[in-house]
Amino acid sequence: MYGIVEISGHQYKVKPGDLIDVDKLTAEAGKEVEFDKVLFIGGAAPALGKPTVAGAKVTAHVIKHDRDAKQIIFKKRPGDYKKKNGFRKTFTALLITELNSGAKTEKIAADHRWAKKFLGK
Repeated sequence: MYGIVEISGHQYKVKPGDLIDVDKLTAEAGKEVEFDKVLFIGGAAPALGKPTVAGAKVTAHVIKHDRDAKQIIFKKRPGDYKKKNGFRKTFTALLITELNSGAKTEKIAADHRWAKKFLGK
């Protein structure tokens, strides 16, 4: 089973055990967060939301807050104009632990490699 969830205005395809990077959230590292804007549930019994699936939610574990690798922006025009800028986007790393479709719940397996590393299972 998988789901399409909206987090901070972006849509992500997730299933339990996925590790995703999203725009920075306010939750502290090590805490659980829930997202109820589930747009689609796929699998044996798919459910399409209008606009969201009623009763569906995604639970995730906040792993860390960090910044992406630096991107260099360099502009050069004819003449003597040169400009160099750098940009690093901040993000939050999430581990998807549970997908609840309202009727069925799927959780991350206790022997999954990310569960062992980040959840201590």
